[in-house]
Amino acid sequence: MSPRIAVYAGSFDPVTHGHLDVIRRGTTVFDQVIVAIGHNVRKQRTLPLAVREQVLREVTADIPRVRVDTFEGLLVDYCRRVGAGAILRGLRAVTDFEFEFQIGLANMDMAPDVETVFLLTDPRNIFVSSSLVKEIAANGGDVTRYVPEAALNALRAVLPR
Repeated sequence: MSPRIAVYAGSFDPVTHGHLDVIRRGTTVFDQVIVAIGHNVRKQRTLPLAVREQVLREVTADIPRVRVDTFEGLLVDYCRRVGAGAILRGLRAVTDFEFEFQIGLANMDMAPDVETVFLLTDPRNIFVSSSLVKEIAANGGDVTRYVPEAALNALRAVLPR
């Protein structure tokens, strides 16, 4: 039997405790979770791709069956390249569902062999997003309870104090 591989894709700019929760729980459902950092040269990110990749490798090192990678282009094409049969997504609220539902249907249309699997966000992380973390950090706020230490250090290195 082939291993059940899922791809959990995102920008992870920065990775949050909510992301890590989805990754950990994803490994209870799948044999391997590939955390794939999307690379879009048209979008400006706070943390460079190499930094996001290094931080993710560090914070997932203790989670068995997790691999970190980067990709460009369509997520479903990447899933096919790595042999993944599922896309793993976290849902925080109804607004997430509407967006994720549209993307999931488009992915289903392009790749009927790749399922989209949603995990509900732990209620403690329901309001946390990378955008919120960056906004708080950029304005001198404390984000230590939202991100792992490696992500915090990476943010501190690039944001003005």
